[in-house]
Amino acid sequence: MLEFGAVTLEGGTMLFQVLAFLILLLVVRKFAVGPITQIMEKRRQYVASEIEAAERNRKEAEGLLAEQRRLLEEARQETKALIERATRQAQEEEARIKKEAEETAARLKAEASAEIARETEKAKEELRTQMASLSVMLASKIIEKELDEATQKSTIDQFLKQVGDRL
Repeated sequence: MLEFGAVTLEGGTMLFQVLAFLILLLVVRKFAVGPITQIMEKRRQYVASEIEAAERNRKEAEGLLAEQRRLLEEARQETKALIERATRQAQEEEARIKKEAEETAARLKAEASAEIARETEKAKEELRTQMASLSVMLASKIIEKELDEATQKSTIDQFLKQVGDRL
């Protein structure tokens, strides 16, 4: 036994307490610290794997985003090309239709002019025929009547008036 003023230390009790403390330390280490350390290590590994998975997912998402942007740009380019091609085709079709319309109009105009010329010629020919017929009638009337000059002039005027009414 050792005494230090108000404190007294007994060797057996102290030895027992040291042994009890060491046993308690071993028990705590075996049953508490070991499993807690293992749990903490598993948790650390889980968190590390989740961080790696999140990083992989982020990189994959960035790759997919870049791919989507590339595909979107390609779609825009294709759309632009389609619009340009459609515009060009529409302009070509417009020019073709205008050309056909102009050709058709020119052909119809030429046909109409030809028809007018034929009808004019036909009318002139009919007029010549009528004039010849009327001239023959006039000559026969003049021959039928041996008239003096004033009577012949009045007969001719009357005849021309009749001819004018027929035309």
